[in-house]
Amino acid sequence: MPDPYTPGAGDPDLHIDHYDLDLDYRIGPNRLSARARLTGRVLTETKAIALDLTGMRVTKASVNGRKVRFSARGGKLRLVTEPLQGNQPVRIDIAYVGNPQPAIGAWGDIGWEELEDGVLVAGQPVGASTWFPCNDHPSNKATYRIKVLTESEYTVVSNGRLTEKVRRAGRTAWTYESDVPLATYLATVQIGRYRHGGIDAEADSPLTAVPLGLYAGRHWHEASARLRVQHSMMDLFVERFGPYPFERYDVVVTDDELDIPLESQPLSVLGPNHLGPEWEAERLIAHEMAHQWFGNSLTPRRWSDIWLNEGFACYAEWLWSEASGRLSADACARRWWQTLSALPQDILLGDPGGPSMFDDRVYKRGALCLHDLRLHLGDEVFFTALREWTTQHRHASVDTTAFVDCVSRVAATDVAEVLRPWLTETALPELADSAR
Repeated sequence: MPDPYTPGAGDPDLHIDHYDLDLDYRIGPNRLSARARLTGRVLTETKAIALDLTGMRVTKASVNGRKVRFSARGGKLRLVTEPLQGNQPVRIDIAYVGNPQPAIGAWGDIGWEELEDGVLVAGQPVGASTWFPCNDHPSNKATYRIKVLTESEYTVVSNGRLTEKVRRAGRTAWTYESDVPLATYLATVQIGRYRHGGIDAEADSPLTAVPLGLYAGRHWHEASARLRVQHSMMDLFVERFGPYPFERYDVVVTDDELDIPLESQPLSVLGPNHLGPEWEAERLIAHEMAHQWFGNSLTPRRWSDIWLNEGFACYAEWLWSEASGRLSADACARRWWQTLSALPQDILLGDPGGPSMFDDRVYKRGALCLHDLRLHLGDEVFFTALREWTTQHRHASVDTTAFVDCVSRVAATDVAEVLRPWLTETALPELADSAR
């Protein structure tokens, strides 16, 4: 079934295994001319394939090498095919053009967005269709090859590793490949006048084993100094959550200020306003890094399980607060419990509803739920369970039931009753005694 939180997006009768995207983008006029080759399979007998595509004009389309009729309406591209059998492989080839714009909806502007001088893509939850035809559902993870041709003064950053960079006549083609599958909402293109380099560690800290990179323009020096803290963050999270799930971790710092940071795979995007020395900025740096485990490697099967992304990333902030000599995780939890107790008790963590899935109470309640579980299990069992969770489901789609099963198995006790009031009741549960 389609995800009820995003009812117009995705097709449950289609699975895409790989996206091959060739994008010719001209920055001045914001003009995109592109070709998308998708390989996958239809899951039921059908004579049509529906993809998500918003604001772009299709000029050609074929399925399995045959030209097909197509129509576009309401963010859906419909391809009329010959009869296809259930589980039959399909090769979809689409040429399209247009001036990509963000989609406007319940979650603000999402998708392809022009910066003052460049491009930012923020796809969560259904913004991928603003720049390529896709099956825009979090459970449909796929591999990618993304090639972007643009003016040579600009640097392009995308998912996976840079495999080729070719300059011709004042324009440069950047090719990125991700052999690790990712959800459509995490697919990204970032374009700016950026330089690229590594990030040094702080004077009293060792370099982490994970390569950390930075893309930045006007704010390079500020960013390279501020993000040194990431080496210690990465080591803490590897210890607590298990091995880092990707080859490297990069941060893009835009020249424009941003309302919120953005996670992608395996990178995050910050604005210069997220580089300050205050805790509010540092916690966001930790939050985005933690999403590489929770959200990126382990991706929710449906949006109602968004707490598996945001609750874990928020709890990572509290773990970093404790490790960096600030408030303990327990003190953070109790302070936030007091704050939430004074707010309306009208949201379900396990099913907050589409319009409310990014409500800050989901983030904080999710973190409180995890802290309460930690208090019941003890540190050794709790963190062993988290490491087993990220290892067992590495690069997979997950849901709350799988999390409960995993923790219960590690703890050798059923934890469902500990989690139930947090997930299924609107009233804020009490936290367990920290002395237990």
